[in-house]
Amino acid sequence: MTTSAWRTWLLSDTPNSRWQARLGRFYLGWLTFARNPLGLLGLAILLVLIASALFAPWIAPHNPISGELDDRLLPPSSEFWLGTDQQGRDIFSRIVYGARTTLFIIGLVAITAAPIGLLIGTTAGYLGGWVETILMRLTDAFLAFPKLILALAFAAALGPGLENAVLAIALTAWPPYARIARAETLSVRTSDYLAAARMTGAGSIRILIGHIMPMCIPSLIVRVSLDMAGIILIAAGLGFLGLGVAPPQPEWGAMVSEGREQILDQWWVCTYPGIAICIVSLGFNLIGDSLRDVLDPRGN
Repeated sequence: MTTSAWRTWLLSDTPNSRWQARLGRFYLGWLTFARNPLGLLGLAILLVLIASALFAPWIAPHNPISGELDDRLLPPSSEFWLGTDQQGRDIFSRIVYGARTTLFIIGLVAITAAPIGLLIGTTAGYLGGWVETILMRLTDAFLAFPKLILALAFAAALGPGLENAVLAIALTAWPPYARIARAETLSVRTSDYLAAARMTGAGSIRILIGHIMPMCIPSLIVRVSLDMAGIILIAAGLGFLGLGVAPPQPEWGAMVSEGREQILDQWWVCTYPGIAICIVSLGFNLIGDSLRDVLDPRGN
């Protein structure tokens, strides 16, 4: 097919299959997303982050873990683009490899916290009664504490390490998703299509999984993309305090912590990792704002 033929097929008002209808909706969403230049900028930042994580061995010019003491605290130059740290390691190479850690953390948190919040929120909203009371009071208890403070408490109890950092962040990230899922469920709990599903013999589990949860996913996608910036900052905060990735593995928050003693004289040691954190956080915020325009039916 030519490009115009593909476009006509995707935008058809009478799709011949469910697959064609879904591709058409995705294409319309992409067109809406592409009209926002800030959203495209955020997508470009995300793609650079993913490319850096995947192709780090080919992008990084030096070993990110070992360095030469003769090269310690060198300013940016043609050999060391962003300078070196107190152990003579190339900062640019460590930032590139640190993208793997950042992407790993936000990916695991997204695929663990969001489903937990979705399950708790939809169950509470659909069943109601004492189940809703218990689940929502548990959610309120987690929301009563700032995320960073709660993540620090969990990380301190679990001990330092990448897996423990991910678990600590995931345990603090699910409550907002549960609140959103509950609100969405309450808005459709008495709808006609759910009543029709009950009349056909569908049980509560089938209704939750097959009808209610798919309705909540668009709102959760937007919230997850907006929360990624906060998750990155919490992960960096854990690394800064020594509760994140164990050294000498590169992690942006730990790199900022290592350079805080030289911030006045050797400013590049902590400045460039901090800039990387800010840029990636900005990218996820831009993507979240654009996805809200695409996935919010009330805004279309």
